[in-house]
Amino acid sequence: MNLIILKNNLKEGIKSLERISVANSSLPILKNFLIETQDNKIKLSATDLELAVTSFVTGKIINTGELTIPLNIFSAIINNIQTERITLEIINNKLLIKTDNYQAEINGTKKEEFPIIPQITNTQNHLEIKNFILRDALASVINSTAAENKPELNGVLFDFQINSLKIVTTDSFRLSEKTINNNQFNTNFNKPFKIIIPSKAVQEVIKELQNNDEEKTTIFLDQNQILFKTEKTEIISRLINGEFPEYTQIIPKNYETEVIINKEELINAVKLAGIFAERLSEVKIITKESNKSIEVFSFSQIIGENKYLIPAKINGATMEAVFNWRFVLDGLKNIKSENIFLGLNSSNKPALIRSNEDESWFYVLMPIKNQ
Repeated sequence: MNLIILKNNLKEGIKSLERISVANSSLPILKNFLIETQDNKIKLSATDLELAVTSFVTGKIINTGELTIPLNIFSAIINNIQTERITLEIINNKLLIKTDNYQAEINGTKKEEFPIIPQITNTQNHLEIKNFILRDALASVINSTAAENKPELNGVLFDFQINSLKIVTTDSFRLSEKTINNNQFNTNFNKPFKIIIPSKAVQEVIKELQNNDEEKTTIFLDQNQILFKTEKTEIISRLINGEFPEYTQIIPKNYETEVIINKEELINAVKLAGIFAERLSEVKIITKESNKSIEVFSFSQIIGENKYLIPAKINGATMEAVFNWRFVLDGLKNIKSENIFLGLNSSNKPALIRSNEDESWFYVLMPIKNQ
């Protein structure tokens, strides 16, 4: 293999691979990435055996070939080279890196020893969606996944129903749901399906879609894996076997107390309350009898107490409920409107937070304890 490539193109290509490189794996080959030429493209791939990322970069291909080499060594070299134009050449299982004033050789391993990057066999059915729509939808729910032994709670549910795609996560204490209507995507899937995608894969997709908002991501699906394909990158992941919790019954349908309140003021109040919150991160939300304000309260035997009054439009009974302030903040940060809707149902029933203007996303949160 003999290539001529620009440094910035190469750096962009390996950036996606670095996030899944397995530095401490018992399999040394997983510390490597595969560089190869395919269909007049330069292809870079890395895997941790559950998730694989492939980047395609542009460059001049003089001779074809393939080799796997340590990603951290290669990345360190490329990031410190000053020259923009780089030549890569494979000679006797070594990768030769050359510029006008620099040369290095990295010992490599044959492609045959590298894990096989999975391929989607069903490329007929797909769903196509603009990058920013998919990225924002995934980012709005990812915080509600659980880092625990139940795989289905450490995943993201895709519930496809022809006319909509619901994206759902829960850690049993809170739940996020985002609905994308069919006018926001194109698809030729003709049957509903439900799949659970590992949160690690979803996090990689979010990071990969940070730029190029108007470009599109195409999603392909097999029985056991999913592929997210953009113009320059492919992310393929196994799916989680198991049943996602039946969550619809915990979503409040009616509310004893409804609150409309300024989002930024509530965020500020919750952050201040968090300073005084103790081990359980408790913050109390109290609606006042005047129905004109709420109080955000926290108490610490060591530090003292904190009280913040915020003007609000309140309909319903007076209410007190205690929540984890970090969980409240996670929900509020996903709302883009100026005002939010807060629905409360006593101190031991789930509350609901959403935008006052957009009902396509909502966040259900359980109180910490009975009051």
